[in-house]
Amino acid sequence: MDKLDQLRKQIDDIDAKIAALISERARCAQEVAHVKTTEAKQDQSKDAKPPVFYRPEREAQVLRKVMERNEGPLGNEEMARLFREIMSACLALEQPTRVAYLGPEGTFTQAAAIKHFGHSAVTVPMSAIDEVFREVAAGAVSYGVVPVENSTEGVVNHTLDNFLESSVKICGEVELRIHHHLLISDKTKMDGITRIYSHAQSLAQCRKWLDSHYPGIERVAVSSNAEAAKRIKGEWHSAAIAGDMAAELYGLEKIAEKIEDQPDNSTRFFIIGSNDVPPSGVDKTSIIVSVHNKPGALHDLLVPFQRAGVDLTRVETRPSRSGRWSYVFFMDFSGHRNDESIKTVLKQVADQSADLKILGSYPQAVM
Repeated sequence: MDKLDQLRKQIDDIDAKIAALISERARCAQEVAHVKTTEAKQDQSKDAKPPVFYRPEREAQVLRKVMERNEGPLGNEEMARLFREIMSACLALEQPTRVAYLGPEGTFTQAAAIKHFGHSAVTVPMSAIDEVFREVAAGAVSYGVVPVENSTEGVVNHTLDNFLESSVKICGEVELRIHHHLLISDKTKMDGITRIYSHAQSLAQCRKWLDSHYPGIERVAVSSNAEAAKRIKGEWHSAAIAGDMAAELYGLEKIAEKIEDQPDNSTRFFIIGSNDVPPSGVDKTSIIVSVHNKPGALHDLLVPFQRAGVDLTRVETRPSRSGRWSYVFFMDFSGHRNDESIKTVLKQVADQSADLKILGSYPQAVM
């Protein structure tokens, strides 16, 4: 047996061991589901809740350990993605996870949902961010995924505004590198392109590239990049700006790749659900604060964080629904609401504010 045959046999033996271990893990997941279901049935109290199968803090801890133990040659994120898919398939044995996202199919929000929950999750497209919030609040889906900010274009105000009146909680976050491609269909005539479709934010993120390569071409903003990809299937004179998922879904050809003006272009998404999330060890907390209309109100609001050494990662201002020229602040910071230091800060913030709403504490994005 030559060296190549020996290596192939070694790979076959390793594959067999991997498959056996995955099956063993899947059987453990089934047993976990059985234990949770049995305990839920035995709980006869009036406050009894249905079993919770997806545990964001547990998954974050597992993925962090995977990355810490990784010895290469695969990168940490690649190894974590492999384990994410194993965990996704095992979770589906316990209970399929239904996840609403801002659709249609092929959007970056769907890509974020799959990155966070894996391909075994059932992703359900919604036509608007409001609908994602409503589906989660009504219990029609277990979780929702909504965009909250882009590194180039800033916050998604519509998402922040929905938190003002919704009862949903933030259960996690996911960060997605955004790569835009110029796409054509099999009907497109390259020398006859007169119109480019995309979402308004994507057009803005590719403004310099478009000015350089397609000056004077009509740019048409549509509801999503996936909608842009879908439209050009029937138009010979149009192209679209969209990502890999839309290109694959609609069978489009990339004539220019990664045309975004900022190479580190990323979007952050929130995972929203109905349950509070226990500490994972590396967490964030998001709150909404309404302050009294007086000089120094924002300064007084920030002082407790500075004194406690708590890292404020974002502060955004939005008009309040309660009155003219009144504002609320959306704040993200490091730590979990159950941490003693964070409890102290939140109490001091509550004393300084007209109203405080804790949107949720959740694991910091792992990958």
